[in-house]
Amino acid sequence: MRDNLDLAANAQQLADAAPAGSLDRAAASSVAITLATTRDITQARQTLDGVAPDEVRQAALALFERISAD
Repeated sequence: MRDNLDLAANAQQLADAAPAGSLDRAAASSVAITLATTRDITQARQTLDGVAPDEVRQAALALFERISAD
């Protein structure tokens, strides 16, 4: 399993590749920042529950689940 910083780098690459202003970019950026600033996967997942607005939170959680499952 990869650590938070590895996953954060992956999420940041996805954010950089997404169009500016898109939901995908907002979600991937949220995941990247959260992973880079939390101790472990569990804390990152809990932190993402507080992301707003709801549409960004849902997209961020889906992305988090996808990249953390690899």
